[in-house]
Amino acid sequence: MKLKTLVTSAVGGAWLALLATASVAETTMEKIVRTGEMTIAVQTQGPPVSFINKDGVRTGLAIEIARMMAADMEVELIIQDYDWKGLIPALSSGKADFIAADMTPTAKRHMQIVFTEPVFYSETIAFAMEGSGYSKWQDLNNEGISVAATQASSWADTARKLLPNAELKEFSGGTAQAVQAVVSGRANSGLSDKATIAGFMSSIDGIVVLEGELAQEPLGFATRPDSMHLLLALDNYVRLIQADGRLQQQVDYWWNSTAWEADHK
Repeated sequence: MKLKTLVTSAVGGAWLALLATASVAETTMEKIVRTGEMTIAVQTQGPPVSFINKDGVRTGLAIEIARMMAADMEVELIIQDYDWKGLIPALSSGKADFIAADMTPTAKRHMQIVFTEPVFYSETIAFAMEGSGYSKWQDLNNEGISVAATQASSWADTARKLLPNAELKEFSGGTAQAVQAVVSGRANSGLSDKATIAGFMSSIDGIVVLEGELAQEPLGFATRPDSMHLLLALDNYVRLIQADGRLQQQVDYWWNSTAWEADHK
């Protein structure tokens, strides 16, 4: 056999092997169907989006949306708990099928993962302790003022962009750690979203929200780039629960009010 023929045969065989492998590779949705389980990655501390309530049950806006979807799909929902900075690694490594959190679809994150259409929207605000002397968020943009935010969050990015003269202090573990830093005096102020801080204000005396919103951000769930069937299913499900009113009910209960506190704290 001529060398050219041998090379052609080898290349052709390699392509056939590659195609055969691709044809049997299991998609994320196929895995969910086969196992009857859908696994989500959630953040450790993030009321009202994801938290453990007074009965020891994991709940919150993102959890209940995922729970509704799993019930309608007739599969079991498996919840895996991570710090904020561990969510994307958990998804990328295959430990979770998708991230169910209040995550902003930034350009940088889109380089690693793929986001659904917005599920709900968040208003970024600044907070401080009563008597701090700050009245609006612009007051924080000065040297000698420290601002606390969740590590690797869009709030930290917002602080870098809009408060470049202030000192940014990043904390792992969610907004709870940033709030604690402000309450204890380790930071002068903090950034988070309006709904989350409203929950902390009802249980911690002295926290005040400064005037104005720094940003309004779309929030969505996220999948791996190779999980297109699941991504389309998530987008479709959000449209379905928008149409029948269930999404707005969840957003109004968890995000637009503090009504959930009476049932879960």
